[in-house]
Amino acid sequence: MSWNTLLVETEGPVLWIRLNRPEVLNAYTNEMGGELVRAIRQADGDDAIKVVVLTGTGRVFCAGADVSAGAGAFDTQSGAGAKNFGSRTSGERGDSDFVAAMMNSAKPLLVAFNGSAAGVGLTLTLPCDIRIAADSAKFGCVFTRRGLVPEAGSAWFLPRLVGLARALKWCMTGALVPASEALEAGLVSELVPAEQVESRARALALEIAANCSPVALALTRKMLWKFSAEDSPAGALAVDAALNIALGAKGDVHEGVAAFLEKRAPQFPLRVSQDLPAMPWWPENPAV
Repeated sequence: MSWNTLLVETEGPVLWIRLNRPEVLNAYTNEMGGELVRAIRQADGDDAIKVVVLTGTGRVFCAGADVSAGAGAFDTQSGAGAKNFGSRTSGERGDSDFVAAMMNSAKPLLVAFNGSAAGVGLTLTLPCDIRIAADSAKFGCVFTRRGLVPEAGSAWFLPRLVGLARALKWCMTGALVPASEALEAGLVSELVPAEQVESRARALALEIAANCSPVALALTRKMLWKFSAEDSPAGALAVDAALNIALGAKGDVHEGVAAFLEKRAPQFPLRVSQDLPAMPWWPENPAV
């Protein structure tokens, strides 16, 4: 599989997806969005992959949308804007496609912010599960400063992650936010020196891969994304007991308990590709 805007590499149980346009600070285009979809689906189709890590090459994670076309860069009805971001009149939906792919992912999605992220460079990471960042990174919801509104579903994701008051401040000002504020707000879970971001992400990904059931991980991330947005625990209560009853009779639970008692690493037998229980509660297209 060939890639023009990404570097996609397998390292043991981890699939690394690196935004790879360092000459333009990894600026986002519609082609990049489409390749992100392909990379995530590649991980979903490979039972050997347990965790996906998204990061960037160079000194910046992603500076935002590619505005090399100038003032018309966001005109998606014609010209370079349509090329860069997909034409809404043609039915292409590059940005919402990667949101759907991330939400539907059967594998945990980690983000390693090797540097700053602004605009879509930030919002494309919001459907991911765990974010760590360089302590020198800055983050910007810069849309209002460009005459735009928050995209990629970020008006839903961002308040859930950092709270409405913080999301309003960040989006109303469009100002860059230091890593320390991003950590305090809960956008990222930890900060490390820039040169340690990749090694920390690797350690965290390998910890997850070595200790957690892939099937349980796939179900858990969907349950948390789905039910944490609801008004009551009723939805979660309607499915969690049934899922645990079904899983309790299968090999992963037997192996997980045995490994715990025997003080060894588990070898979970179930596979995401064939052993996921039915999930009628999960929408077919969570980005719609």
